[in-house]
Amino acid sequence: MEFLDKDFLLDSPTARRLYHEHAANMPIIDYHCHLSPREIAENRPFTSITQLWLGGDHYKWRAMRANGIDESLVTGEADDKAKFKAWAKTVPYTMRNPLYIWTHLELRRVFGIDTVLNEDTADEIYDTCNARLAQGDITPRRLMEIFNVECVCTTDDPVDSLEYHRMTAASGCKTKVIPAWRADKAHNFTDMKAWREYVGRLAEVSGCTITDYPSFIQSLRARHDFFAANGCVIADMGVSRLVAEPCDDAEADTLFGRALAGNDLDAPEKDKLATAIMLDLLRMNAEKDWAQQIHFGPLRNVNTRAAKTLGPDTGFDTIGDMRGAEALAGLLDCLDREGKLARTVLYNINPADNAWTAAMAGNFQDGSTPGKIQFGSAWWFNDHISGMREQLDVLSCQGLLSRFVGMLTDSRSFLSYPRHELFRRVLCSVIGADVERGLIPDSEMPRVESMIEDICHNNAKAYFRI
Repeated sequence: MEFLDKDFLLDSPTARRLYHEHAANMPIIDYHCHLSPREIAENRPFTSITQLWLGGDHYKWRAMRANGIDESLVTGEADDKAKFKAWAKTVPYTMRNPLYIWTHLELRRVFGIDTVLNEDTADEIYDTCNARLAQGDITPRRLMEIFNVECVCTTDDPVDSLEYHRMTAASGCKTKVIPAWRADKAHNFTDMKAWREYVGRLAEVSGCTITDYPSFIQSLRARHDFFAANGCVIADMGVSRLVAEPCDDAEADTLFGRALAGNDLDAPEKDKLATAIMLDLLRMNAEKDWAQQIHFGPLRNVNTRAAKTLGPDTGFDTIGDMRGAEALAGLLDCLDREGKLARTVLYNINPADNAWTAAMAGNFQDGSTPGKIQFGSAWWFNDHISGMREQLDVLSCQGLLSRFVGMLTDSRSFLSYPRHELFRRVLCSVIGADVERGLIPDSEMPRVESMIEDICHNNAKAYFRI
């Protein structure tokens, strides 16, 4: 079989028809990513494939380190061509890693390059890509147009000015770009000094004097209102460990005051204050009828030496091994009892947590919105072929696959949209196999075709209301 031919992964006639006639041409709604709003607003042409491909991509950085590549060629001071050749040297060793397929899909879909990347072809591919980039029309917005991206939701801190979103909105950009609220720093007590500095910054941008817990929440609410005024309809929350420790208003105020005054809190106290803050943030989302996403489970910056040298988000996070079912149930139940549980997508990073996460979603469906509580797509360490299949299987068994909001990129790279193609091919392969095996009747094919289109685009558009 030819490498990555038009029917790769489409291992039945039904799968091929579902993909080519229904999935392939659906617009992309990238409802969770880490693209730079500034790069989108400024829309400057990329001048180097290394800049476009390797800058900020910790997936590739991890693979290069695992292949014995010196850090100078990964995130260091080596020139662009040397870094590209170091990546090309690594690519043949990534077979069966999703990077191998992503790399070659990106070369094909953007640059029309069918050549396999390795040490022998590195110079030719580097020169071809850079010659194409030199034409000056490969920009962030052009790449989103190439991949038929209808909407992008970036990830933004409450203290962000959102100036670049406003610039993009005023520019006539064909892709809708909206902010997504992510207030993790407000309840992250890993570094108390950094947390206090963040509270000071929050007070500055919100115009609120923060002296106690109520004024802290008031400042967050002011920024929440500001985000809403700038088109935000989605919130995100990321935690390494889910907590749900009871903490009334008086205790939250006491703990907040001690923390703000420079006193450290012990672990149980941090959990209580974090619970109070998270619940107040989640209540805000419900009050504005935003959808929200909760990502949980990663251990971050586990390599102390590397974190000190290179900083966060450089490829030293990993899968955590923490059971969070009881805490998640506590958070969702508290909000549900108050009538303040928003539309919620749940993402676990540990595949061992798939079944209970999917089952948890079923406990809080209330008939108000189809798929109100969602088991989210295969995330981060799971967004490969087998991880996608497992997520689809677990969701199908525990809930309603037909209501699934589909794939996201979770990426910092404008070249990452073939991840949607890979997901769509896996989806059509799974559903096509069921049809071919007689598990779905032929008479239901119109419903199947609609389901494919819904999962690829329509469900996300309706669910996130964008």
